[in-house]
Amino acid sequence: MESELKTRIDALEAKYAVSGQALLDYLDGLVETDYLKYWDYIHLDTLLSLQSPRTKHHDEPIFIMYHQITELYFKLCLHELKDVIESEGMDATLMEERLRRCNTYFKALDNSFSIMVDGMDRKQFLKFRMALLPASGFQSAQYRMIEMACAPLNQLVHIDHRQEMAEEKDVTTLFKKLYWQSGATIAATGEKTLTLIQFEEKYAAGFQAQASQWAGRTVSHRMADLTEAGKMTEGLREQARAFDRHVNVLWPLSHYKSAVRYLAKKPADVRATGGTNWQKYLPPRMQLRIFFPHMWTQTEKDAWGTLPSKPSVNK
Repeated sequence: MESELKTRIDALEAKYAVSGQALLDYLDGLVETDYLKYWDYIHLDTLLSLQSPRTKHHDEPIFIMYHQITELYFKLCLHELKDVIESEGMDATLMEERLRRCNTYFKALDNSFSIMVDGMDRKQFLKFRMALLPASGFQSAQYRMIEMACAPLNQLVHIDHRQEMAEEKDVTTLFKKLYWQSGATIAATGEKTLTLIQFEEKYAAGFQAQASQWAGRTVSHRMADLTEAGKMTEGLREQARAFDRHVNVLWPLSHYKSAVRYLAKKPADVRATGGTNWQKYLPPRMQLRIFFPHMWTQTEKDAWGTLPSKPSVNK
């Protein structure tokens, strides 16, 4: 016991020596410090105070909290994806684990989306949503970051421009053609909606800077390097395919089902709060967005968006 205690004291002395302060001073501070409490550690009071409904409808807090939960899951996912991007020489085993975690997060989101589809009263939703204009889930910056972390911008441009942009390197040029740029434009004129204008004003510069920093280092690039080196594993391949399906098929389909539930109406559908053309923007078969095309057969790519919603791989 004494030797273990001395080892730890020596380690503490080495740690705090660079501060110019005596170890005893830090030990005195430890004596005075109160015990850590659960509610302080996770800032529970702050967390529970972050819901600010704009109406008195009972179901609006559900809408707010589900979106906040979603953004926290996105942050967890980015935490793993950034490690893949920023770690030089990450092996297939560790990369598989990172993507397995991401699949776990998106699986939780997919499985919980019934909260959005069936968990709110349609009449209430159609009323309180009008107080949210022009805000939209379209403006989720973290979701766009997940996309940029996974694949080069050339693969994220609109399907109509993908061939002509296949060899384009200029980030600014590619950014103007990203698939979601056309998702919030006025169909009759092609003009940007206020939702898109505000989104770009806040995030466009940061997006382009991040895309430049990640150029040639995305998750797709990292996996291509492993494949070229003959180090790709079946486990990593399965997790990559599952993640591609989660983000680019199952997640947008969940949103599409929700939009149909709340916005589909005869003779004309209700417009989304952001002015997005959800009928064309959400269905994956229309966007054909694939992070890891080399992981799929041509037959599978041709049927993209109609793939069976089989459970993701979680080992």
